[in-house]
Amino acid sequence: MPDVGDLVTARLDVSPADETTGATLVVTAPDGDVMTPVVTGSDGGAVWTAPVTYTEAGLWRLSWTVTGTGASVQHEVVSVAPAPPTMADVRSYATTTQLANALHAAPPLDAVALLERATRLLDSDFLKAAVYDVDDDGMPTDPVVQAAFAEAVCAQVEFWGEVGVETDVAGPLQGVAIGSVNLQFGAGDNRSSPDYYAPGIARALGAIPSDKLRWTVATGGLGW
Repeated sequence: MPDVGDLVTARLDVSPADETTGATLVVTAPDGDVMTPVVTGSDGGAVWTAPVTYTEAGLWRLSWTVTGTGASVQHEVVSVAPAPPTMADVRSYATTTQLANALHAAPPLDAVALLERATRLLDSDFLKAAVYDVDDDGMPTDPVVQAAFAEAVCAQVEFWGEVGVETDVAGPLQGVAIGSVNLQFGAGDNRSSPDYYAPGIARALGAIPSDKLRWTVATGGLGW
């Protein structure tokens, strides 16, 4: 699978082919832009190539039109991956270094994306009813809170490494206790299982002193 920025040589083999065979290539980018790169024939019209630069992630369509002997239309869909994100590209409560130290091992190659996902999970499923000091970007400013949040997201990434990453959460949080606080978001059959969450999240958040992080009453059932 090519990545954004890759320059590849698209190739079409034609059979049968002879001196009457010709070919053109139309490249459609994910955003709908259309390009017609220069096509070069060889091997008596049996092989056709063209340079293609993938400038954005997504699905690209390569449409070859062959005329003369071997006349046909052939389409190829190419999936192009985005450039791997760096920590500067994402919102995360932990760095890959902190994750490696938590795992006592090299972090997975998709660690940045996993940390970003774990941070979103912490925000949406645990911290809606939490009050703590933040900067202009909404990131915690207290070192104790920063360390606890980092521990929580690292625990979630480690948990995913053991049980696999779920494609989505079936519903909001229910039934997780953090110290004297019981989080009971959601209701009915749509509630998700607490087994989706790493036990280490509750331990990390529960260790934060009450003067640095406090919980407010929230709709959906937050009680202590």
